[in-house]
Amino acid sequence: MELLITSYSHLHDNKVVVNDRLVFYQENILKFADFIKSVYKQEQITYPKFYKMDFMSKTGFLAAELLLKETTVAGYCPESVGVILSNSSSSLDTDIAHNETIKNRSGYFPSPSVFVYTLPNIVIGEICIRNNFKGENAFFISETFNGKLLVDYVEELFINKRVEACLCGWIEVLGNNCNALMALVENSELRQQQADGNYKPIPFNAENLNLIMSRN
Repeated sequence: MELLITSYSHLHDNKVVVNDRLVFYQENILKFADFIKSVYKQEQITYPKFYKMDFMSKTGFLAAELLLKETTVAGYCPESVGVILSNSSSSLDTDIAHNETIKNRSGYFPSPSVFVYTLPNIVIGEICIRNNFKGENAFFISETFNGKLLVDYVEELFINKRVEACLCGWIEVLGNNCNALMALVENSELRQQQADGNYKPIPFNAENLNLIMSRN
């Protein structure tokens, strides 16, 4: 069995790269909130719930939307598509926002809309709801990007026939810093027909994940 990266997206430093193509860049954007909103508007996505998400969920949502524009998973049953993600700060960006609503005991008013995002795996839920994915999912915390961890775990899912396709990657958002890589992994024998044939799938391994992270 050969596993391939059949599509990917990478968001960082005010730019978006999809399948080796630069699709968005504005160097004068100072706030991450403005960057993520600009990408959403450029892609002409209509999904009102997007505006209610925390920044990590918005980032993961867009990363998935961008790569899925380049291919299709429609041929897989929902239970066979997994989502495996990781980062280093968990939900700290939202945890800080939540803490601001509770630290002043005289004006104590925690926000349910913020609190609901104080778990890192909520981003997986947002992606699955949007795309009707019902397969295996997990969110790992590691000090730095660990391509081998992702590869070892995802390979095991394929070997044990728990998935036929899997989105995996790194979604790190903290303050104005963002680095998000999302890759679609498929079995070469089962992979779906791509909508855009310009990107040549590459082997799914730690070396290629690290290469994508470093070169874009």
